[in-house]
Formats: sequence, structure tokens, C-alpha cells
Amino acid sequence: MDISNELLFFFSALGAFNGLLLGFYFWFYAKPKHISNLFLGGLMISLSIRIGKSVIFYFNPDLAGVYLQFGLSFCLFIGPSLFFYFKSLHDEPTATNNWKYHFILWSLVIVFLAVFVPFDSYLDWWRPYIIHGIYLIWLFYIVAGGFQIKKVFAVLFSKHQSVAANDIWVLSLFIGNVLVWIAFWIFHYTSYIIGALSFSFILYLLVLILILNRNKANAHLRQSGKYADKKIGDTEASQLERQLRTLMQQEKVYRDPNITMPDVAKRLNLLPHRLSQLLNDNIQQSFPAFINEYRIDSAKQLIVSQSQFSLEAIGYECGFNSKSTFFAAFKKYTGTTPAKFKERNSGQIPNL
Repeated sequence: MDISNELLFFFSALGAFNGLLLGFYFWFYAKPKHISNLFLGGLMISLSIRIGKSVIFYFNPDLAGVYLQFGLSFCLFIGPSLFFYFKSLHDEPTATNNWKYHFILWSLVIVFLAVFVPFDSYLDWWRPYIIHGIYLIWLFYIVAGGFQIKKVFAVLFSKHQSVAANDIWVLSLFIGNVLVWIAFWIFHYTSYIIGALSFSFILYLLVLILILNRNKANAHLRQSGKYADKKIGDTEASQLERQLRTLMQQEKVYRDPNITMPDVAKRLNLLPHRLSQLLNDNIQQSFPAFINEYRIDSAKQLIVSQSQFSLEAIGYECGFNSKSTFFAAFKKYTGTTPAKFKERNSGQIPNL
């Protein structure tokens, strides 16, 4: 290798190596322990394996097909890791309940391809059909992840709100994934190594953002801020709880299906971790449970007082984003279904 190729190899491989180290750091060492760190670590490791394959193949075109297939297959974990990382930042219970099914599915797909459609034996299938299919799955999760952070984009284009450090991190991570995906999708028109170089550049940009914002309450580390260890006093907790319940009762923010804890905290002029502390330590409920309790109480009232509305319409009116979610939550909180509740309470107004 001449000096230019040595430099090219160094910078492209360095990103993959450091990405692996960063991924394992989030998996095993990042504190506080939180599921979002697992997804972020998985994202870094999956990207690094995919990038590492590209670097090795670029400088060694005779690389065995099993290694090429291994690197390409890990693209199936990049998208879900990104999507569930964004989802876990503000929707922890749902992320915890659903993420396993996605990773189990793509793990089974990887095993199936390895056993029944090996790269060396089915090269014409892999290029371009299976590879394009893998990239399209990755793109699907990127788009879904974009919808998870749509409120961050709204802040970005808002004239009345400034972009917070947390938002900069989330946007950088999202845009970085988009750029790496584009680099691999169009490598036929550029160079195969461009994806690895893009990843190295983006990785160090993300690390720079981490360093610059190390003293702030960064969402990617789920830090609690400098007041995290201070328990909220009973007097202050009572006052904050009154303000919170007044907000729920008067503005009915729970009717917004996309409401998040940072949204509510902003209305109360609180930091998100402070609201989380109030809910967990003083009210002893998670944010989704607290919101759903108000949604169910509102649904009970509407079921009895607005009998002309369908149950599904009432669920949407109260803030649920699907019929199944509404019915499951209603049964969990009341012990019965909306239909049975309606039959038992016909002509009555529930006591709220």
C-alpha cells in the first residue's frame, strides 16, 4: 500500500474500531443504566461491523463471502437500534415491551440467510436483490425513527423555540444515519469506501457533541442533572403535584396522543428529570401510567355521557392512538372492557 492508501485505511478503519469501543461502553459502562444505552450501543456496534466489512473488502477484494454476508446482515440491526433508541427516550415502557420481537425477527432472518441462502452460493440473489432489501429495511426504520423525533424537527424550524443540547444530539444521530445510508446506497456512483469515511467523520462529530455538552442534561446518557440526588420535599412536591393535576384537568394535555414528559415539563417550567422524579418518588407512577389514568377517566365519562359516539372514537378523543391500545389500557385500569362498562353504566355519569 502506498502512503495515500495507508492513510485511507487508517481513517476508515479507525472509525469502525472506535465505534465498537463506544458501543461496548454504552452496553457495559455508561451510567445510569438505562435501556436507551443498550439501543445506542447496539447501533454503534452494528454500524461498526458493517463499516469494518466495507473497509476490509475495499483493501482485500478476495474476502470470503461468509464475512461479506456477516457484515451486510448486521445492517438489519442498525435501523431497529436507531428507532428504539429514539423511542426509548420518551416512551420507555412501550420500547421495553416491543423491541425484542423486532430483534428476534431479524436474527431469525439472518440465520435463515446464512443457512439456506449463503452469499457464495447465491451471489446473483444477494447482488442486488437481498442487499437492496436489507438497505430498504434499514431505510424503513430510519423513516420511522424520524417520526419518533418529529417534535425535535418542529423545534428546529420554530422561530419561538431554541434548539436544546439534547435536540442537537438526536438530530446529529439521525442525520448521521441518513448520510451513512445514502453513502452505501449510491456507492456504485462514488466509491465503496465513502460509507466508511462518512461514518468516521460522523462518529467523531458525535463524540465532539458529547464532549461539548458533557455538563448538560443530555438525553443520550439519560443524565438526571445536578439536582438528581436531591429528593423533592413534601411541601414542594404537593405544590408541583397540584400544578400538574391542574394542567391535566384544565388543559387536558393527555388528549394529545404524542404528548411526552418533556412537553409536560416545559408547560410546568420544570426540567424533565424533575418531573420524572416527582412522578416516580412522590406520585409513584410512571409518566405513561399517569397520563393513561386521566385518559381512562375521561373515556369513562364520555362512554356514559356521549353514548352516540363509538367506543373507538372515544378512545381517539381521549388521546389513544389506536383502538387496541385503548381497549388494552381500559381493561388494565378498570378490569373490564369499554363495551361491558357501557352496558353496566348506561344512563349514569361516572364519579370522576
